[in-house]
Amino acid sequence: MAIYFYKINDEYGCFSNFAHYGFKLDGKWWMTSEHYFQAQKFYDTQYEEEIRLLDNPMKAAEMGRNRDLPLRKDWEQVKDDIMRKAVFEKFTQNKEIRDILVSTGEATIIENTINDYYWGCGKNGSGKNMLGKILMELREELRD
Repeated sequence: MAIYFYKINDEYGCFSNFAHYGFKLDGKWWMTSEHYFQAQKFYDTQYEEEIRLLDNPMKAAEMGRNRDLPLRKDWEQVKDDIMRKAVFEKFTQNKEIRDILVSTGEATIIENTINDYYWGCGKNGSGKNMLGKILMELREELRD
């Protein structure tokens, strides 16, 4: 069985990084995991805090994807672990969604996005689905 998620209002929308389940991490409050993830592209710069303070995750995503801003040099090496950290905190600090994640049993979790072949499944399903994989890793951790 597979569980597909993407839009925050869908059945498993809480799995989306855009879903409003805030958490505290690195001594700061983050509105969404999208805010944290995008801000870490600019760790220890003014842009990190600017992204953290934006009022919605779409604005955080847009600013984080702006290649006119100075992306940290080690981004490709650290991005998976940053996503793991954000997802871990989101689900461990919000019991209601932790319970939803654990309740998915052995189902394959897939971010159903047509334009992201790294974090999601991509248009034709050939994407890496890294966000789905991280969610399934976390589900195992939470179960133990």
